This record gives sequence, structure tokens and C-alpha cells, in this order.
Amino acid sequence: MPAPINDFKLAIKGKQAQIGLWLGLANAYTAELLAGANFDWLLIDAEHSPNDLRSILEQLQAVAPYPVTPIVRPPWPDSVRIKQILDLGVQTILAPMVDTVSQAQQVVAATRYPPEGIRGVGSPLARASQFNRTKDYLETANQEICVLLQIETMTGVNNLDDILQVEGVDGIFIGPADLSASMGHIKNPGHPEVQQVIENCIARIVASGKAAGILTGDKELAKHYIKCGAVFVGVGTDTGLLLESSARLAEVFKPSLVKPKSEGLSIY
Repeated sequence: MPAPINDFKLAIKGKQAQIGLWLGLANAYTAELLAGANFDWLLIDAEHSPNDLRSILEQLQAVAPYPVTPIVRPPWPDSVRIKQILDLGVQTILAPMVDTVSQAQQVVAATRYPPEGIRGVGSPLARASQFNRTKDYLETANQEICVLLQIETMTGVNNLDDILQVEGVDGIFIGPADLSASMGHIKNPGHPEVQQVIENCIARIVASGKAAGILTGDKELAKHYIKCGAVFVGVGTDTGLLLESSARLAEVFKPSLVKPKSEGLSIY
């Protein structure tokens, strides 16, 4: 029996738009609730949320019965963290802060068993292989792993064309918040200069044949990015949904509340 087919990888390769939601609450109960909301993917964030291996595992188990792809963003894209996340059964990772070809190559190598990469073999202990019940896991796992890299600085933007040539990279995700900060427009990813760079990057990614992705809380802008060719688009976060809906409910009964000003374009 081979490794499970990665439907998300097949979908983005076929240029089918995949709409997702960010999970930052680090909670299996809310992850399960949202798994039934008909998103194509849910991203478990360990970079900016208080997730560790156990909370990631709990959320993976919670969403497993649902037809949604779990994606994990590690706190840093080093081989040790990636190895542990893959052994939990994750088949799609989003590696943050990739600026160079060398970093891209290292991420890909960390997701592949030898001789294609350097992933350590621990399948008897791994949920990914059903603890070695998936007999052909080691021979088939590599081809089902989906590697998404985050370009979040102008250094990454300048190296984008070379990064796109790295074998094993399936898609590039543009990180608007960090990119706008690196361009001198912190908290303002909607700045025209930032948007111009984002659209240029999406065009270059699409032209390369790879999948382009992005996150935005602006519904119309998300639709615009899809029209530009982005195929995996995050349209909100669990934290944002709870924050906004709870504030709106409170305002109904406490109209004197002062609504906080929104600065720039909502990302998280």
C-alpha cells in the first residue's frame, strides 16, 4: 500500500483554486469545527501561534475525518522541524522566510527520503506511515509531499526566478505582511508599491508553471489575486473570525463601544 495521494498537490498542479483558512488558536476543538466549513485546506500555524508538535498532532487528528487538507507552517524551515512534522502525517508544508536558492534546496531535501534528500527514516514510530502498516510508505512518500515556500522579503523577490527553478518546489506563497514591512510599508500591505510587487510575483510564478498563493482578509482582493492566477488563497483566520464576530455581537447590545480603527489592509 503506497502513501496517501496528496489531493491538494494534484489540485494546485491542475490550477484548481484552493481556498483555505489559517488556524492560529492552537486548539483541536476549533480546528474540528472549522474542518466542516468546506474550505479546501486549513493551515496549522506554528510560526506565529503557540503550536507545538503535540498541539499540531491533536489538530491533525481532529480534522482527519473531514475532506480538507491540513497544511503546517513550521516556526522555521530547518530539517529537524520539518522531519518531525512530516512524521506526524503532514504531506504539505509551508516553509516561512525563504530568501535564497540554497534555502529552497535545503527545504526540499528535508522533505525527501534518501537518495533524493535527507529526511530521517523513522517510519515504525510515525503516524505518517500508520506505524509501518503502510507497507510501501518509504518508497512512495517523496512523490506525495507538497513543498510551498514563503517569499516575504525583497531579497526573496529578487531571487524569485532562481528559486522557481529548484526541483521539488510546488508553489510559492507571497507573505504580504512581512513583504510590506521589508519595503518600508509596515502594517500597510495594501500600499500600491506593495501590491505592484505582489502582482508581479504572482505573474512570474504562474509563468514558471508553479502554483502561486497568498493570504488576505479582504474578500475582493482575494478574488483579484485568484483572477491574477493565484491558486491557493487564504481568505481569513480563526482568530480574526472570532475577534470580529465577537466585537460585532457586543456592539449590538453596547452601541456606545468605540470601534477600533482599522489600519491598512487586513492580513491576519
